[in-house]
Amino acid sequence: MSQRMTMDEVLKEYGVPQIKLDVHATRSELLKLREKLMAIRDLSNGQEQGYLDIDCKLYIDVDDIDRYLSGELDTVGEIYAFPEDVKSYKEE
Repeated sequence: MSQRMTMDEVLKEYGVPQIKLDVHATRSELLKLREKLMAIRDLSNGQEQGYLDIDCKLYIDVDDIDRYLSGELDTVGEIYAFPEDVKSYKEE
């Protein structure tokens, strides 16, 4: 059975996430991410678009489902994005 990482474990292994993506992403998290993505566009005078590139696997096991259905967990799983995941794409 897989083990859900605690936030302390995420911080220790990967550092501070830029945003945590799940079904319940907060308004403030999305606004912070939007600022960074818009800055890429603005700095490039509209030549590049910001996007979020996350290479990950999301593991969900029966225990996670049971805990979610019982109300113990707010989400079935979370995806954490870090500053290095924010990329730019050049418009052609």
